[in-house]
Amino acid sequence: MKLIIPFITLFIFGLVACNNPQGAAISKESNSEKNGSATLVAQTDPIKKITKTEAEWKAELTPEEYHILREAGTERPFTGDLLKNKKEGIYTCAGCQLPLFDSATKFDSGTGWPSYFQPVNDVNVAEKTDNKYGWNRVEVLCARCDGHLGHVFTDGPKPTGLRYCINAASLDFVEK
Repeated sequence: MKLIIPFITLFIFGLVACNNPQGAAISKESNSEKNGSATLVAQTDPIKKITKTEAEWKAELTPEEYHILREAGTERPFTGDLLKNKKEGIYTCAGCQLPLFDSATKFDSGTGWPSYFQPVNDVNVAEKTDNKYGWNRVEVLCARCDGHLGHVFTDGPKPTGLRYCINAASLDFVEK
């Protein structure tokens, strides 16, 4: 019983910390309208989708990466290896290595997950409505492999006001 209470507390904290308290829908703006300081990755061609069988994904990903990327899981807060990473570089999808976030857009949201105020461009990150758990949230996906990354909320810092709350296990980091 002593182990169950801390687990339930962490689970509830995780759902609340990465939940949009206003339940507001997020409109996607183009990067030209966002005055962020990130080095944007130019993307002119549409993303060519990667499709693999579940067996192929399981063979390529760690169990935690598979759970998060393929089953829309969530890692425990404050446990991700990239949470406190301060190096300059690009965060890529752990499933397909597509560039997703620049380190210049990373900030400490205090939620326990790496947070960014904008993706590298408007093509590499996809969004879809997520109504699980009774909340209206916006799920963030890799546009190439459809891997679950986390959620985006409207309580982030300037210049975008967005907070991309991303599971560290869904990301790899390429240092500049």
